Amino acid sequence: MHSVVLTKGVPDFREGQVAFDEDGHLERGNTPTVMNPNDKHALRTALQTKVRHGGQLSVMSMGPPGYGDVLGEAMESVYADDLYLLSDRELAASDTWATAITLATGLQKLDETPDLVFAGFKTADGETGHTGPQACWCLDWPIITHVVALDVDEDEETVRAKRLVEGDIEEIETVEAPMPAFIVADPEFEPTYRKAAHRLTLKDLRAETKERAENHEELMTTWNHEDLNLDPDYIGLDGSPTIVSSVDPIPKAPAEREATMVDPGDGEGMGEVFDAMEPFAGGRTGAAGD
Repeated sequence: MHSVVLTKGVPDFREGQVAFDEDGHLERGNTPTVMNPNDKHALRTALQTKVRHGGQLSVMSMGPPGYGDVLGEAMESVYADDLYLLSDRELAASDTWATAITLATGLQKLDETPDLVFAGFKTADGETGHTGPQACWCLDWPIITHVVALDVDEDEETVRAKRLVEGDIEEIETVEAPMPAFIVADPEFEPTYRKAAHRLTLKDLRAETKERAENHEELMTTWNHEDLNLDPDYIGLDGSPTIVSSVDPIPKAPAEREATMVDPGDGEGMGEVFDAMEPFAGGRTGAAGD
């Protein structure tokens, strides 16, 4: 088995230092970056596959050199064996389509065709959910989305999954696809390790990966657009049909509660505070007099 997880860095909105250029494109090199939170569902799904079936597990991302830290975090999360970063200035300002072309080409350049590729269902910055399916379309592979449970039959070279279907009612359907295939995990996916052997394998992988992740740069391969033999007209800004018309600042969340300021020297005011808090003292959560 050879599995690949696609991950991405997204702006750390907690820092409040998101930089845009004059055309409204995000300057990722000048913006604090963290791993896309939704990719962690894909990482958990891929880890379950590695624990149950063994084999090689790789992580791939496209972005500036700083994304090496994101890949290092992913390595430690999913106990990956190696990392791939697709990075150079020609790839900058790619929309989902140009990104998908680059990632699909990176997957094709691997020494062996992956059996499974895992992708997050959307990113925290764009939230389109396009990149994984578009990369899959480039490769003409089957894709299963909103996966909440996954089993692999190595002998039959098939993957069987339960996926969440949302409509008038929420239901689960079971589908099967030949490998290689793309898997997009749903946030409700929870890995299962029922066998003692799986739990022991998980423990061993954790110990092995901790040391490996400390020197993740030594296990990271970086490819630029020339390494991938990509035409600049089809990647980066030139290869991106999406047009950003404007960028609005991120608004602060509205306050949901009102606060009354009480001076500690105000005896009457502090007395009212203590009276209000007394019913909850000692772990009590009921109303006064309960």
